[in-house]
Parts: sequence; structure tokens; C-alpha cells
Amino acid sequence: QVQLVESGGGLVQAGGSLRLSCAASGRTFNNYVMGWFRQAPGKEREFLAALSWSGVRIYYADSVKGRFTISRNNAKSMIDLQMKSLKPEDTAVYYCAAHSSYSISNLASAYDYWGQGTQVTVSS
Repeated sequence: QVQLVESGGGLVQAGGSLRLSCAASGRTFNNYVMGWFRQAPGKEREFLAALSWSGVRIYYADSVKGRFTISRNNAKSMIDLQMKSLKPEDTAVYYCAAHSSYSISNLASAYDYWGQGTQVTVSS
């Protein structure tokens, strides 16, 4: 079993920054892929970024390139998402996810495990 817990969400003014963290526990294997998604009210879940457990392979959605950075803290088994230049349209619940594969996927249906989500609200 794999458990994921997000933290770091909150209220931030437009143009500000937040760092989200996802703590992974349980049987996390070397061939796992970790991803970040978000879902705004009335919208589909949107892929943001993903990396292999090794951290060697990284993939970003075009919409967040240059603003968001995904990274792995090897010592703590955590995945971070550093967000800068936040906009009101970034307001959403942010989720981390994992699936046991060597291949990175941007499809929510491909991921096996999900965290509970953390709310990010960007005010204007």
C-alpha cells in the first residue's frame, strides 16, 4: 500500500509563491512515477507535472512551464511543487498521485494512488 499526504496550501496574493509537499509512505518502488494535478470547481482534473521516482525523468504541462518546479527530496521520500507568479486562475485543489510504472503519464486515470488534496487560493 502507498499513502500520499499533501501539505503547504493556503491563501496567497496574485504574484506570490507557494511550495507544496507530498509525503509518500508504504511500498514505494523505484519504478514509481509521481505526479501533481489540480482541480478547480466545475473543471476536470488537470495534469501539472510528473517525475520518475529516481528524479531523472521530469515532464511539465505547457501551462506551468517556467512557473512551477517539481522535485524529489530523496532523504525524506517527499515530492515538492514550487509555484511562483501565481494567478487567480491557479486557484484549485492540488493533488499528488503515484503509479507503478517506468513511463510518465499525464492522464489522471493512469495513477493508482492519490492524496487527499490541499487547497490553493490566489486572490487578486
